[in-house]
Amino acid sequence: MKNVLVYMGQMCSYCDAAKRLLNKKNIPYKEINVALEEDKMEEMIKKSNGMRTVPQIFIDGQHIGGNDKLHALEREGKLNSILGI
Repeated sequence: MKNVLVYMGQMCSYCDAAKRLLNKKNIPYKEINVALEEDKMEEMIKKSNGMRTVPQIFIDGQHIGGNDKLHALEREGKLNSILGI
């Protein structure tokens, strides 16, 4: 199983939607709440080449993007292969 990391914020419907999709696929993930953990916002911005919105999703260290991109990959039938399932 691939390592999935989700940088998220509080009360974020896009974050919730991304996590729902991952949960539906039974994909374990680590979540980091950038609002609660100091320095994690800066870490996310660096890793995502300047993206400041949440969620920002990484699979095995590869930046996927946000919720829209995650769902687009699912609609295109590409997400399972990226996740290794």
